[in-house]
Amino acid sequence: MRKRHLWHMTLLRSVAGALAIILFYMLLFIRIMLHEGQTAYANLYDAFYWVISTLTTVGYGDITVISPLGKIYSVFVQLSGIPLVFGILFTLVIIPWMEKMIHSNIPTRAQKNLRDHIIICGYNRLIETLIEELNENNVPYILIEEDPELVKDLLKRNIQAIFGTVYEEETLKYANIKDAHFLIANRSDEMNANIVLTARNISDLNIIAMVEDRSNKKYLKYAGATSVVSPKEMFGRFIGRKAADPFVNRLTGATEFFEGVSIVELPIYPKSPLVGKTMKNAAIREKTGANVVGMWKGGSLTFIIRSDEVIKDNSVLLAIGSSEQLSRLKKLTQHME
Repeated sequence: MRKRHLWHMTLLRSVAGALAIILFYMLLFIRIMLHEGQTAYANLYDAFYWVISTLTTVGYGDITVISPLGKIYSVFVQLSGIPLVFGILFTLVIIPWMEKMIHSNIPTRAQKNLRDHIIICGYNRLIETLIEELNENNVPYILIEEDPELVKDLLKRNIQAIFGTVYEEETLKYANIKDAHFLIANRSDEMNANIVLTARNISDLNIIAMVEDRSNKKYLKYAGATSVVSPKEMFGRFIGRKAADPFVNRLTGATEFFEGVSIVELPIYPKSPLVGKTMKNAAIREKTGANVVGMWKGGSLTFIIRSDEVIKDNSVLLAIGSSEQLSRLKKLTQHME
């Protein structure tokens, strides 16, 4: 909404400025016509006609200037017409209109009857796996994306998505935020802060914010996030428990996204049957029902996992699923299949 308001203000200022320049050119034209003795053209109607035809470089030639001063003025008006008319016309009118036509077939609103749903701001592999879990558990959701081509692709794959700016109040209202169960902010830390601030001003719903730099965790809390999830911080806790983990029967370190679905990091132990297998051959989802959405390799976390990625004994899997599914995966990461 703020972005659209700024665009409207810019358009109004540009149009007002252009009209002021055109009026100034008209008055100068009348003075030049009087100076040249062409009094028949020294009126507002002919002045407007000559200025517009000159600015747009049409130049019909039915009204001409004859004095050196008039010719210099005519050239000046022609040159200024290129940025004045075409700059404003194309940048602020034609291009936005064409973009609107292109995006007209992309939904920008959730269905009015959408209730008790999850609003997901931003798409990536982690969110795709979460959506699979939501579908399996019949949990309603709506995903907001700013890339129109990505929205089209998501819709083709039957993923409920709308096009809009994730941190704008208007977009969140179009996602029925007042009737939502909770919201997930899944952008950069800075953008997530804007999302949280905007959402908190509209609704008291639960807000989960993903954070890249854990030092920003407190700022997202200050902004109004109910909880902040940091994969790097979760990894640190797992390293601290790594030696004792094989002897712990319950699933530890899991962060619940919503009722029944959690995300957890599971280190791969040397005796795990997964060691040496590719992600495709490991068939983790088929065996456990859990989804692997990320992997720690060489001290860095990646959400881009190829099917031929080999699982090593120093890998750490970032997985999402129910407690039962994650418990089954935990057994696979240790020593028994």
